[in-house]
Parts: sequence; structure tokens; C-alpha cells
Amino acid sequence: MGRLVMKFGGTSVANIERIQNVARHVKREVDAGHDVAVVVSAMSGKTNELVGWAQQTSALHDAREYDAIVASGEQVTSGLLAIALQALGIQARSWQGWQIPIETSDAHASARITGIDGSELIKRFKENKEVAVIAGFQGIHQDTGRITTLGRGGSDTSAVAIAAAIHADRCDIYTDVDGVYTTDPRVVPKARRLDKVAFEEMLEMASQGAKVLQVRSVELGLVHNVPVFVRSSFDKPEDIDPHGTPPGTLICSEEEIVESQVVTGIAFSKDEAQISVRHIQDKPGVAASIFGPLADANINVDMIVQNVSEDGRFTDLTFTVPAVDFTRAQDVIAKAKDKIGYERVDTATDVAKISAIGVGMRSHAGVAARAFAALSERNINIRAITTSEIKFSLLIDAAYTELAVRTLHTLYGLDAKT
Repeated sequence: MGRLVMKFGGTSVANIERIQNVARHVKREVDAGHDVAVVVSAMSGKTNELVGWAQQTSALHDAREYDAIVASGEQVTSGLLAIALQALGIQARSWQGWQIPIETSDAHASARITGIDGSELIKRFKENKEVAVIAGFQGIHQDTGRITTLGRGGSDTSAVAIAAAIHADRCDIYTDVDGVYTTDPRVVPKARRLDKVAFEEMLEMASQGAKVLQVRSVELGLVHNVPVFVRSSFDKPEDIDPHGTPPGTLICSEEEIVESQVVTGIAFSKDEAQISVRHIQDKPGVAASIFGPLADANINVDMIVQNVSEDGRFTDLTFTVPAVDFTRAQDVIAKAKDKIGYERVDTATDVAKISAIGVGMRSHAGVAARAFAALSERNINIRAITTSEIKFSLLIDAAYTELAVRTLHTLYGLDAKT
């Protein structure tokens, strides 16, 4: 017997039939003797609908009221699942974020969790074996008493944070895929499911384009050492042995992985834009004059490349930003032109970032060099390169994305054996 958090995303609770299927998954774990807390997202499409209503009402709206509106989707799902569990004879009650409470910052629509009191949930496990069905994605800012939301993918973050607060043995993330793959199987049919991935690897994969888990949820798992198991909600509940190991991927500490490959996975993102600030005086403070205003505007800068002229007087700075922030980033740079003193700005939106990730890179030399040679053979030009201890990323023309991903996937021996 143990203590589990089970998280179900929007596609898993998309309608009443699927909510009843989720209830059977929960019943299986309860019958096996586990204490269970369930975290649910809004029904598929519901959050988008709620956001649309807010925008139709007023393009410029109060962020506090926006959170009150969009948080209601999870409230509905948690109540419906509690009813479905009660119909199966399971003692259950729904919880909203403010009832636990899940305390957050006051950054509405992108709040960060500051604390969770799991004592009442633990008490009810011990006294009544009661299943807690918790609305994900939301919390409360205690000083104002206002509902807050955690941003897209926030239910994953809620689930891992709650798992840490109630000292759960594991947090199971049920989704529409059966685990984490070496890359997107829609791009590389030979991609294979990974049995285990280190927290550090998953953090890089999530931040570099893999959509399976939200970045903050992986960070919390790493900080609190909460094992996270990614699995499919569409497996039949009655076909799963609760005491066995179902298909899926365990996100865990590096020490639990006996032998890791040099490269674990290939992530990619087409949601990138490149900005090159040309002919800037090469002097102290010039980088701060560019990246300071971008930081103030909450625009994340990723890849940065600096070229210095032969005489050392002038430099070019090239960097990438998320495509959604491209227009804002251009405006920020334009407003700071007098301070920066650049000659011109060149931009590109038809770019993609390809990343190779693996903790095995720490002990192997020449990993990136092999990629450069392989891509050169395919006539794929590299616009920019960044590296870290367990990752390197390449910026290329978007038209070559799939070819580059397939090339690197094969190069590092990640193709499934046939």
C-alpha cells in the first residue's frame, strides 16, 4: 500500500464517458489499498471556450476576473469526477485550490505556487480513506483572497506540488500518450518509448519543445524528489495490475537509472524567431542594453551568438525568442535603439530549434561534432549553436526540421529495433 497522486488531463476527462473511465482507474488504485488524491484539468476545449468568452466581453479585461472565469473549468470536472466515484461506492469529495489551500503569488494567469498545506488531505486518508478530487491549475493569493491560475499546463504543476505536500510515493500523469518517447513519433515513426528518464533530461526536453510535461512540474519533481510516471488514460482500467508496472515512463533521479545512453532524446520547436542586431559598438554594457529591456518585458531569450569584427570595434548579436513574443521583442529593441546604437535589425521567423539531450554527454566528448558532420552531409545549414552540460541546441531553417530530427535520431542510435 502507498500514497498516489493521479493527474488526468483534458482529453482524459473530455466527456462524461471518459470521466467515468477515469473513476474506474481511481477505483482500481483504491481497491489495491492506496491513499489517492486526484488532480483534474478542465474538459478538453473548455478552457479555450472560457478564454474566448472573456475576450469577447472585453479585449482589455481585469486579470483577476480572467482567473475567476478560467478556473471554473476545473471546478466542474472535479465535481463530476467526485460524483462518478461516489456512484462506484468510493468515498470522495471535490476540492478547489483555495479550499486546501494551494497558496500562490499574485501573478494572475501565471501564478507560482508558494505553499500547500496537505495536512487535511492526509487526515482524511487516515480517518475515512477518502479520495480527494482536486481542481488543478488554480490556487489562491492569501493576502487578497483572490483565485489565481498557474498558466497553461498548470494542472501538471498542481499535481506534483500536491504529491510533495502529502508525501506521495509517486505522481502518475495520465495523458493521451503512453509515455515519453525519444522524439515525436509523428515525425520519426521509429521513435521508442523510454522506460526511465532523469529529471534533468526531462527538464531539458520539456523546455526545448517536448509537450508531454509542463516544465515547472518537472522542476518541482526534481526539487522535492517526487517520482513522476507518465502513462496513458486510455488503457482499460480492468486490464491493469495495480501491483505491476504498466506501460509508461518514470521520471526519476539520475541515480535510479542504471545505465544511460549518451543521447536520450531529440526535442524540437518551430515556435522560434531569430533577431540579429547589427553593427553595435563593442563596449561594456552593450549586451545589457539589449537584454535588460527584453527581461523587463518578460521576454525569454534563448540562443545567443556574438560575432566580433576584425578590428574589434563593432559586434553583431543574434538571439532567439519565442515566436509569440517576436513582435513585442522587435518593439522593445526599436525603442532602445538610441541606447544600443545599432545600425539595423535583421529577423527571421522561418527557423526551428533542434536539441539533443542526454546525461551521458557529461562523460563523452565529440557528441555535438558528430551532429555537425551528419547535418552537413544533408546540406542543412546551422544558424546558431548553444551547449550545456547535458544538451546542445542548433538553430536551422524550419524547412529542414523533420530531416534534421530523423538524421540525429538515427545518428545517436535511438531508432527502435525492428
